[in-house]
Amino acid sequence: MKIVILGAGQVGASLAASLVSEANDITIVDQDEAKLADLQDRYDLRTVAGHAAHPSVLRAAGAQDADMLIAVTQNDETNMVACKLAALLFNVPTKIARIRAMDYTRHPDLFTPEHMAVDFVINPEQEVTNYLRRLIDYPEALQVVDFADGAIRLVAVRARHGGPLVGHELRDIRQHLPKLDARVAAVYRRDRAFVPEGRTVIEDGDEVFFIAATENIRAVMKEMRRGDQQVRRVMIAGGGNIGSRLAASLEEEYDVKLIDHNKKSAENLARRLSRTLVLVGDATDEDLLTQENIEDMDVFCALTNDDEDNIMSALLAKRMGARKVIALINRASYVDLLQGGEIDIALSPAYATIGPLLTHIRHGDLAVVHSLRRGAAEAFEAVVHGDARTSKLIGRAMDEIDLPEGVSIGAISRGGEVLIAHHDTVIQPEDHVILFVPNKRMVPKVEKLFQVGLGFF
Repeated sequence: MKIVILGAGQVGASLAASLVSEANDITIVDQDEAKLADLQDRYDLRTVAGHAAHPSVLRAAGAQDADMLIAVTQNDETNMVACKLAALLFNVPTKIARIRAMDYTRHPDLFTPEHMAVDFVINPEQEVTNYLRRLIDYPEALQVVDFADGAIRLVAVRARHGGPLVGHELRDIRQHLPKLDARVAAVYRRDRAFVPEGRTVIEDGDEVFFIAATENIRAVMKEMRRGDQQVRRVMIAGGGNIGSRLAASLEEEYDVKLIDHNKKSAENLARRLSRTLVLVGDATDEDLLTQENIEDMDVFCALTNDDEDNIMSALLAKRMGARKVIALINRASYVDLLQGGEIDIALSPAYATIGPLLTHIRHGDLAVVHSLRRGAAEAFEAVVHGDARTSKLIGRAMDEIDLPEGVSIGAISRGGEVLIAHHDTVIQPEDHVILFVPNKRMVPKVEKLFQVGLGFF
């Protein structure tokens, strides 16, 4: 696929890195020539320096032959104009725009073909907010992602000594939870993935990915860990787009405190947020954290625009007694370094945004794509089309399907019903199949499983 990416920031660069390894023809456009030179040194892609919404620049990037244009510059207006030009001048089939301002997203008619011609809108701040909200709702989790319109969830947890299933075989889960159905999709032990079997013994420290109907998630999580306390108190550092959205999302169900260093911004937030206590100050100020009882906080979220401030405030909050700390970090190298140490969750906004983009880029009929383990793995929900003659999946039981090594089918959504996949589960037409792919290099092989033979048409 020939793809033009506008914007070489964190999202654009991360997306290019993800796609270039999959034999896509990638061209990336930005005004910052230093960023472009760095990307060209690291990846096999083309770069074009210039303004992303100028017709001459789009032509130089090959928009006239592109299958897809993805506008992820820092400027909403540039992204929208670029999509409109791509439709009007170059007839690009698929156009995706990153739109941050809620004033635009409140009016979906703006993006129709006769107006701005944006086929799909992504909002990084809202994606990160949703991601954070799920981590707060499930404080024991490392990652929580939704499928089948929220009916199915895939959760990653760190197995800890004392959990009922730790030290026991996976098949024992049925003895502990006879009325619930769940499946362990993958286990990472010392950063190496393997597909678990019934005789697999869960060890202390294993990173376990399991899938279940959403209403059963908490019960399954208790099998992996000692019962952790529920979250009641949350402190947020940073009142920007993400911090303010998260506070608004949480304040009806949790006791929320928000710290912002800018007095005017804090006053505006205090007017907009009905139940959140808004404080003016620096989240790296030990006296302020002491005064606001940081030791009683169940979750501390460092969400400012500065990586170093987020790291320092999260480390300080953890040292002073906050039970769980989450830091928003833009630099991928920092994320890998800090995740799982004193900072419980190091979250990259780019990784949280890539999943929705991949949903529109992958081959086949995909409902949802999620990037896992900081981009190394993926899970997606794919719709099965065809019939028993033209499909490699329809009419076959799980143990009859030749899946690439390490790939597992975790669940099926069928007409609103949730089915956890077992060896004798048979796939039917139009099933939504949820797969776990431990290494993204396997994605093309998985995509081929969903291709329909020509005889079906």
